[in-house]
Amino acid sequence: MTILEAKKEQLSIIKDLAFLIWPIAYGKILSKNQLDYMLDKFYSISFLENQMNTGQIFLLAENDGVFNGFASYELNCIENKTKIHKLYVVPNIQGIGIGKKIVDYIKLESQKNNNSGIFLNVNRFNTAIEFYEKQNFIISESVNIEIGNGFLMEDFVMELTF
Repeated sequence: MTILEAKKEQLSIIKDLAFLIWPIAYGKILSKNQLDYMLDKFYSISFLENQMNTGQIFLLAENDGVFNGFASYELNCIENKTKIHKLYVVPNIQGIGIGKKIVDYIKLESQKNNNSGIFLNVNRFNTAIEFYEKQNFIISESVNIEIGNGFLMEDFVMELTF
């Protein structure tokens, strides 16, 4: 398994992975309307390009030419901390260490850039909370974020301090 920095030409791979992973990850948490709205809004190529152009670094997890996951992170997002904006692994291969390898990669890059920790938002009803707790993240707050169209993201902020 290799973690590599995605190029702009590979953003369509990230979009395709999101459209594959999200209905499984969020199908029981979000309404179909909210799920469709969020995928269309947050995973259009132009939106992803804008994120890349404004400081997010995108990663792809690849094994023998097959892409099994992706992430994006931003160094020095706030208060000398790195933010993980996205981290997703294809559901049928979760649990074999891909997510951990991605977190370890981001942690190392964060430390190389003298950041003091990592934080992220995770849906309060997402089973991924357990994964982050195993990586030593702790819940620091609960937030509600309006995303338009009457939809709300109900998240925990989780942090890992070095």
